[in-house]
Amino acid sequence: MSSDLTRARLSQEFEQALRPLMTQRIFPKGVTLYRYGMVAEGLYVIESGSVRVLLPVSDNQTQLLEVAGEGAILGLSEALSGEKYRVSVEAYEQTRVSFVARKDFVNLLNGNHEFSMQVVRMLSDSLHGLYHRFRSVSAHPGRPRRRTPNEGLG
Repeated sequence: MSSDLTRARLSQEFEQALRPLMTQRIFPKGVTLYRYGMVAEGLYVIESGSVRVLLPVSDNQTQLLEVAGEGAILGLSEALSGEKYRVSVEAYEQTRVSFVARKDFVNLLNGNHEFSMQVVRMLSDSLHGLYHRFRSVSAHPGRPRRRTPNEGLG
């Protein structure tokens, strides 16, 4: 879910192998790249601009998870697993992305152990980042709820 994954973590060889698989797309401000629940078609690398990563919290409400910028890789875990996208992503400003189809990405990884290990490391780093965020939120959960006079101390 996190877009803390950046191309800087990819080796030059991996980037070069990905380039022929990429198609360029431009999304005007406010246009959705993909929505929560859509079948994952592939992954997106932000080349310029930025996007808002949104999590649906009800039928008509979303929560902003983060704003991701240049170099972020979006939809990586879903592209690998074949699951549906777990967040929605919309252009925060005009954004240029490179798209890699799921089938092409998986085929590339199947043919190269080192590239697969780089992706595993990126996903692991992303997971650790989520742990850190969760700990930060848990340590500062916001304003404590006020007890009513009828509530005991526990």
